[in-house]
Amino acid sequence: MRPELSIVVPTLNEARGLPALVAMLAAQRDCAFEVILCDGESSDGSPALMRGMAAQLPFALHLVTSRPGRGRQMNAGARKAVGEFLLFLHADCRLPEPRALALSLAYLREELARRGDYGLAGHFALRFDLQSQRHGFGYFFYEEKARLNLPGCIHGDQGMLMPRALFEEVGPFAQEQTIFEDEILAAAVARRGNWLLLPAEVFTSARRFEREGLRERQILNALLMNFHHIGWTAFFQQAPAVYRQQTESARLDLRPFFLCIERLLKELPETEQRRLWQATGGYVRSQAWQLPFAFLTWVRYSVKLPRRRRPWGQGFCLVWERCTDFAFFNRCTGYLVRLWFRRMLARLENS
Repeated sequence: MRPELSIVVPTLNEARGLPALVAMLAAQRDCAFEVILCDGESSDGSPALMRGMAAQLPFALHLVTSRPGRGRQMNAGARKAVGEFLLFLHADCRLPEPRALALSLAYLREELARRGDYGLAGHFALRFDLQSQRHGFGYFFYEEKARLNLPGCIHGDQGMLMPRALFEEVGPFAQEQTIFEDEILAAAVARRGNWLLLPAEVFTSARRFEREGLRERQILNALLMNFHHIGWTAFFQQAPAVYRQQTESARLDLRPFFLCIERLLKELPETEQRRLWQATGGYVRSQAWQLPFAFLTWVRYSVKLPRRRRPWGQGFCLVWERCTDFAFFNRCTGYLVRLWFRRMLARLENS
């Protein structure tokens, strides 16, 4: 039977987790799919393990190899795919519901028929697979935020399900950089059509956050998102170990990153520094809707209210943008961010 869905999974030294991934996919019901594992020159025996598993599975398992780079690997997998729909899934993601794929594909098909064209893509509701409950609210907040159908809230660890025709129009994934290939594609989908929250949950590993520290990782992520959105490529070219491999992650030291930013800024003319701070202020101001969203999420977390399929925030952030997108607000926010940066740098240097 020709598969209706092609699941593209990039892998790099994931031998320990591959059996669990394959077992989870083998448990899926009522959906004809193929799995394409795109290996980026693993050194832990992952390709041999994949070949050994292929003959024992109830679905077609294909192995594609390419040079390392998640975007490059997923593009290689997409070229091999034959399904009408593509699902880009991380190797450490799990779908506990046995009909997650079938339900999600049916829902996407229904919404596509209602829309009348192929301009829709879906992402799963995110849940973190935690080893401890420390910083429970922090993880809950990011889970709730990931349920919004907004480009800045949609990332590869939520899974990306879309018609092949849509991917061929807005893709492929960016290959020239090691991060944000998912962010770039999510934004391209949003410009072409809309994102949908699929009727299933995906569990993803929290190992990076737990090893590096949730607060430290989120501060670095905020810096990376800002520099990506304002187009400051110099940071990505020179920052040390901006995005280390999961297997190499340890407690994150923010000091080298802050010192790198400080050095790069000092090399710029004062006018360019002011422009970057104002651009930063514009981005941070545009994301300030997350503060009231975090407060309401904390209330829901504290009183243990059931999760909502469509959490508050979707419309408010759009209204916030219309009401606050002025140069004065951007300059003020940029000044506040600059003060925060100086204070953080001083604290890191004295610690």
